[in-house]
Amino acid sequence: MKSQKQLRGLFIYSEGALFWLVDRPPKKTCGSPAGWLHPSGYVYIGIDGKNYAAHRLIFLYHHGYLPEYIDHIDGNSLNNKIENLRQCTFSQNLHNSKLQTNNTSGVKGVSFSKADNKWRARIQVNGESHFLGQYSNIDDAERVVKNIRVKLHKEFANHG
Repeated sequence: MKSQKQLRGLFIYSEGALFWLVDRPPKKTCGSPAGWLHPSGYVYIGIDGKNYAAHRLIFLYHHGYLPEYIDHIDGNSLNNKIENLRQCTFSQNLHNSKLQTNNTSGVKGVSFSKADNKWRARIQVNGESHFLGQYSNIDDAERVVKNIRVKLHKEFANHG
């Protein structure tokens, strides 16, 4: 990984993006935006034959160090404004995740048990699943999950 000093010699930061300060033949010229949209949904930037996630470079550019994990506060992987990036743990990053595409209830942490004909509420904390009970209606299960999520996940709570 490059240093903060090296990054500041290569780029200028503006509104969540990095722009080249130097010509990078054959395609990039001074002042042009750096990076491309990777299939993962993140912007990547190539420097000297190696690819880096733009949000990681932007964090290093501003703070002078690189944490193991960086969270997009609003959950938008394309919003690389420095005020939208924060250091986190692996678990905190997962807490701030959106509703999974395979969720069938439409509520994060709630699933339906056909065997019991009830809504089950669960929450993840530090990689462990915690059962919060079964409920006759989805609204009660959702209320319980949201309340516990706010208490345990704090500023990383994301309801989907």
